[in-house]
Amino acid sequence: RDFHATPDSVAKGASFQDRWSWDKDVHEEWVDKITDDFPNVMNVIQGSRNSYGDDMGAFLCFMGVRLLEMWRVLRNDGSIYLHCDHTASHYLKELMDSVFGKNNFRNEIVWKRIQGAGKSSQHKPKSFGQSHDILLNYTKSDSSTFKPEDVALPHSDLKNKFNRTDKKGHYYRRSPFRPPGLGERPNLCFEYRGIKPPHKSGWIGNRDFLEQLDIKGDLEWVNGKVYRKQRPGVGIIPNSVWTDIPQVGGNESTEYPTQKPLALYERIIKASSNEGDIILDPFCGCATTCVVAEKLNRQWIGIDIWDKAHKVVIERLKKEGYLVDTDEEREDLIHTKGTITYSKKPLIRTDGGSDAVPFLETTMKEFDDTEHDPYTNAKKKDILLERHGPICQGCGIELHDRYLELDHQLPRADGGSNLLRNRILLCGPCNKLKRHLYTISWLRNENKKLGYMINEKALFNLKQ
Repeated sequence: RDFHATPDSVAKGASFQDRWSWDKDVHEEWVDKITDDFPNVMNVIQGSRNSYGDDMGAFLCFMGVRLLEMWRVLRNDGSIYLHCDHTASHYLKELMDSVFGKNNFRNEIVWKRIQGAGKSSQHKPKSFGQSHDILLNYTKSDSSTFKPEDVALPHSDLKNKFNRTDKKGHYYRRSPFRPPGLGERPNLCFEYRGIKPPHKSGWIGNRDFLEQLDIKGDLEWVNGKVYRKQRPGVGIIPNSVWTDIPQVGGNESTEYPTQKPLALYERIIKASSNEGDIILDPFCGCATTCVVAEKLNRQWIGIDIWDKAHKVVIERLKKEGYLVDTDEEREDLIHTKGTITYSKKPLIRTDGGSDAVPFLETTMKEFDDTEHDPYTNAKKKDILLERHGPICQGCGIELHDRYLELDHQLPRADGGSNLLRNRILLCGPCNKLKRHLYTISWLRNENKKLGYMINEKALFNLKQ
C-alpha cells in the first residue's frame, strides 16, 4: 500500500525508501493472528521493538504474517530464500527461525553486489563501506531439493585456477599440491608414492586424503610432482560467499530501484528446484524471478503491489525471447501473451480455513456491528465482559478477567473474522483446545479418508 517511490518517479528524482511505523503500518488483525496462534513469532517482534525500535517491530510484523503464509504454502521438499540487507538480516533470521524452525536453517549467503569497496553510510561516515546483501535460506523439512552440482562454476572460470589440461581433458593447477602458507607441518610431510612434498609446509591433507583423491583420479603426476585436477563436467561448487555475480547493469537494467541480477536468482532456482516445479515470488517487483523461472522451464507465480508489474513481466519475457504475441511468430516457444494469467482479485483459500468449531458458535448473531467496527481489542473485551460476565465461553467456568483471553470463533480467513461478533472470551485451556479442534474439523471436512481415522476415542484423548 505504501509505495514511497515507483520506478517512474525514481527516474524523476524521487527516492525509494523503507520506512515503517507501528501506528500507521501495522494492522490489528496481524497482531491478533500472531499473538493468538504464533506467540514465539510475537516474542521475536517484541524483542526487535525493544532492541531496535518500533520501526523494526512494524517491519517484522509485516513480514511475519507473510512468512507464515509462505510456510503454509511451501511444499515439504521446497526451499525459501529471503533477500535482505544488513539492516534487518539478523532480526529476520530470528523471525525465520521461529516460523520455519531453527533446524531448517540451511545457509546465510553473502552476495557481494558491489565489486569495489562500497560506500559508507552518510549517517556512519567512520564505518567500512557496505558492499553486500544477505540471502537467508530455509527449508520446510529435511527432504528438500538441493542440487549444488547444477550450479558448479563453469570451466571458463575453472581455467583461472586449473590452467593446465592433461590428455584426458582434466584441469590441474600449475603450483604443486601443497598449502599456500609457510611453517613446518610434520603431519603432512610424509613421502607419498615415493615423492616428498615440495616445501616444508607439506601437502594439502594427510595420507588418507591423498589416497582417496588418487583413487578417484583427481591427482595429476607430472615430472615427479603432484597436482590436484578437476574432471570434465565437474566444476567448483559455490560456498556461502558469492563474489562472482555483479550487480545489475547494461541492457539488463529496468531502472527498478531494487532490481536483482538474473544470474543471482538463476543460481538459487537451479540449486533448489527441478524442471516443472512451481516458483513463487510474492514480492516480484520487476519480474526477475519470473523471467529466470521461465528460462529454466519452471512454472512461476509472481505477486506485486506495483500496478505495472504485469506489463514489465511481459516486456522482459519478450526481451529475453521467451514470449511472442502470436503463435505463428515462433512455434517453438512455450508462451504467448494470452497464456500469462493476470488477476487483481485475491485467490480464495480452499484448505478449510474458514470452518467453525461447533461448540464455540455462541455469540455470532448477538451483535449488529457495521462491516468495520471501530472497537479496539481492549474495548471488545470490555463489551464481552459486560454482556457475559467473566465466564469462559468454552467451559462455562467463572474466572477473574485477567485469565480470560480474547480470541476468534471463526479463523481469520473468514471475511468478518475481526469483527466483534466473531470474538469470544476463553480461558487458556479452552483456547488451546479450540486450535486442536480446528485441525480435526479441517481433516473431517476436507479428507474423508483421514477423517475416518479420527474416531471419538481419538477425539476424547485429544481433548484430554
